[in-house]
Amino acid sequence: MSTELDPGFEELLDFVHEARGFDYSQYKRPSLMRRFEKRMQTAGVDTYEDYRSYLEAEPREFAELLDAILINVTGFFRDPDAWEYLAKEIVPKIVEQKPDGERIRAWSAGCATGEEAYTIAMLFADALGAEAYAKRVKIYATDLDDDALATARLARYDAKATDGVPENLRAEYFEDGNSGSTVRSDIRRSVVFGRNDLLSDPPISKVDLLVSRNTLMYFGAQAQHTVLANFSFALGPGGFLFLGKAEALHSRTSLFLPVDLKHRVFTRNPGIAPEYRGTELSPVAALPEENRRLRESSFESGPSAQLVIDTEGRLALANTEARALFNLSPTDVGRPLQDLEVSYRPLELRSRIDQTISERRPLFERDVQFGIDGTEHQLDAQFTPLQSTGGELFGVSIVFDDVTRARGLRNELEGAKRELETAYEELQSTVEELETTNEELQSTNEELETTNEELQSTNEELETMNEELQSTNEELLTMNDELRDRTDEAVGANAFLSSVLTSIPEAVVVLDPDLVVTAWSSAAADLWGVSAQEAEGQFFLNLDIGLPVGELREPARAALGGQEIESLPVPAHDRRGKPVIASISFAPLLGAGGDPRGAILTMKVEPMEVSA
Repeated sequence: MSTELDPGFEELLDFVHEARGFDYSQYKRPSLMRRFEKRMQTAGVDTYEDYRSYLEAEPREFAELLDAILINVTGFFRDPDAWEYLAKEIVPKIVEQKPDGERIRAWSAGCATGEEAYTIAMLFADALGAEAYAKRVKIYATDLDDDALATARLARYDAKATDGVPENLRAEYFEDGNSGSTVRSDIRRSVVFGRNDLLSDPPISKVDLLVSRNTLMYFGAQAQHTVLANFSFALGPGGFLFLGKAEALHSRTSLFLPVDLKHRVFTRNPGIAPEYRGTELSPVAALPEENRRLRESSFESGPSAQLVIDTEGRLALANTEARALFNLSPTDVGRPLQDLEVSYRPLELRSRIDQTISERRPLFERDVQFGIDGTEHQLDAQFTPLQSTGGELFGVSIVFDDVTRARGLRNELEGAKRELETAYEELQSTVEELETTNEELQSTNEELETTNEELQSTNEELETMNEELQSTNEELLTMNDELRDRTDEAVGANAFLSSVLTSIPEAVVVLDPDLVVTAWSSAAADLWGVSAQEAEGQFFLNLDIGLPVGELREPARAALGGQEIESLPVPAHDRRGKPVIASISFAPLLGAGGDPRGAILTMKVEPMEVSA
């Protein structure tokens, strides 16, 4: 399989990374290029260079591009056999190995619109019972797509989405409404949704069940190793890893041992230490009471903006820098955080505070964008639980550091580092030539491993294409439903007009601006002996009926011009040849804007009196 990279595409990826911080450098190229090319077709551009120019001119395209890359194809109980195995074999083991009352933690990585996370919740609720579930289970669901996370938090799904839920679970854990079914509120409260980048953000730790289904297949080999190392760190003792049907680990890493390869369930290898290590902050010793003023002065004059939120969700403290940065006044201290603008700007604080409190460990948010005096700045936010040496929680400290200048210096440093690495690689080339002989001896084994990796990669690529086709099929089904609705509306309208024309006792004829018959009522057919099929589509003045149609040309033209025409009596003969007086009324047919779109002729006949 060729690994040659397209320079134009790589330059486009670098631009996207620099412009919006979206780093796709470690995603698999074939599927990634397909998603970019799909957006290029929609935008009407042919080359990667033209698409870059389009992105610069249309910043909103970045959001559409992100949605195209993050294929949110998911569902309740997707691959039912695997979930049935999980419910019967794995969930009971997790419950059994946890002492009564001890918290059970699960993580749904790449949760999309939340179906997978709520599937996990239903399995544990069914195994534990509602009361024990509410007290013991906490499920963390993460994804990169903010729009998908917003949908997941609503927990509202249509009938098609819930088809995969077993009937007994659907009746137990869903509440029906006008716009679909909603997951029961006590189930929703145990699921915490948040944004997490599997390549750059710290993993959630000490989880008993980690579910990541068909997420790894979008990453390259090195990125997969990074994510798997973080997954290994995330699993607690006796924890289980549940992957998608297209993903296997036996040829990639020794960090995990298989529990059931058919259903892609693994556990951490106890003989190998995880590659990721988190850091814990030591509690700060309390200062003597006599230094209270020194402590308060230090807090107030700190160089970084700092907020302290108490356990009741109120703003307990805000130093000088924080009040200036977030436009807070001294009267805001003591108010509920949810009532203050800072609770959601520059980032949503309450969910992160809840996560910090529940995990009792620091939480970091990098490169938060925030406008200060018309200039875009980058802030690093650190959420730290404030607790005593005995573990009693007092609140959460939030520190904002302005790292705009530091990020710039770091980028310059990385550029210098890359130049040094290039020089070092040139020096190493001589050594690599000496090692060529040894590499040739190993080539046979590497070729076998490469073949196996290529087969696995092909399988993952096919699965990716299947995801894309499923997404496209869902779009086509939606369009088909809309077209069916519009057809029904048109049929209904036509039936309504036909009913109206049939119910009018007078003969009614509708002409278009060219005096062509567009409607011919049943009364007109009965009066003149010409059926609607024969009359409609014919030039009215050419019809051979007992009515002298030539005399009606000028009144009809006047009606087309919007004029009011008095009823015109005209001698005629009905379909039986009987002489009659036809009273012809003319009225303009008006469009939606009031402009004439035709003429309506109403004909009423009376017998002609014959003199003796």
